[in-house]
Amino acid sequence: MGDSDWDSTVKIGYRANQKAGIARTNAELNAARRSGDLLSTEKKFSAGANTQRTNTEGQKMAKLDRENEIAPPPKLDKEIGKTIAKFRLEKGMNQKDFAAKINEKANVVNDYEQGRVIPSQQLLAKMERILGVKLRGANAGQPFGKK
Repeated sequence: MGDSDWDSTVKIGYRANQKAGIARTNAELNAARRSGDLLSTEKKFSAGANTQRTNTEGQKMAKLDRENEIAPPPKLDKEIGKTIAKFRLEKGMNQKDFAAKINEKANVVNDYEQGRVIPSQQLLAKMERILGVKLRGANAGQPFGKK
């Protein structure tokens, strides 16, 4: 009888469908290498202090993300804020009174006067009605009725 299928050894289910394992320590890694087990290796990004200085790939990706970001909407022009304050004072109102008339808080009026907010068209329309001055468009700062 020569070489036949009876001479070969077949192991069923032992290593036929074995998945790659994870070795967490050097001892586990060496044991897996000696026994011939399957291992997978992946490059991981860590947030450790030493590795962060040497590995700049994450920083490069963040820089690329920042370059593609959309610019934030413009804040209210400081001149419009000064106009709001000027006409509010001419009407004899403090910020709290003016805020009550437009159904907002006093700190919102303060932020508008300082130019620290992204303007709301609805709120600017309320302010225009109460103050009697245009706050939007080409002739901003002009009282209503004048051209």
